[in-house]
Amino acid sequence: MNSGRDGSFEITPQILLQAYACGIFPMAETADDPGLHWVEPQMRGLIPLDGFHVPRKLARTIRAGRFAVTVDQDFDAVISACAAPAPGRRKTWINARIRALYGELFRLGHCHTVECRLEGQLVGGLYGVSIGRAFFGESMFSTATDASKVALVHLVARLRVGGYVLLDTQFVTEHLTQFGAIEVPRRAYRQMLASAIVGDADYSRLGALLAAGAAGAAGVAGGELVLQSASQTS
Repeated sequence: MNSGRDGSFEITPQILLQAYACGIFPMAETADDPGLHWVEPQMRGLIPLDGFHVPRKLARTIRAGRFAVTVDQDFDAVISACAAPAPGRRKTWINARIRALYGELFRLGHCHTVECRLEGQLVGGLYGVSIGRAFFGESMFSTATDASKVALVHLVARLRVGGYVLLDTQFVTEHLTQFGAIEVPRRAYRQMLASAIVGDADYSRLGALLAAGAAGAAGVAGGELVLQSASQTS
């Protein structure tokens, strides 16, 4: 299925998870559009977890611990910020049905967030869907320089440490290419997806390592562990 209006068809969290497992995801035309349509791109965006690239300047920011990074602390605030207009993005596709559906997935443990705070204020973050060993990045936002980039590095570190094998970005943007994002044809993506949704992964494992004292929970030591977990910098 490429795309089609769902009309009056009720989308439940379970149907949404089944759709992701088949390579399909929902979008709205605008935040004010009450309807949804299903999307399956001909070319799929991915970030290979074994080829993630962290620019040196960004690595310095992470080592310095400029942002306080948390996970799964404030889903509502993250998705609201992702849906808000921003410079160069006057409209988004996150409507009320999207917020409700992904909020239910969050409560079921199938949706996760990364939050970046500066002086206590939420200034960047992302959210996505987790099934098996696959993670489907949905949206990110930033109101402070590098905040969404830091969130992405923390996400990749968690996925790698937690045993994930697939990071789906849906589409490839200029923002993502600097991290090594690629496009793969639909058929190849389906094969990768079929393998990735089998088995278990642990989104919280990196947090457990930090909390157990493998490194400080924040600051230079914690940032170094995140960078080592995510990739080699260059």
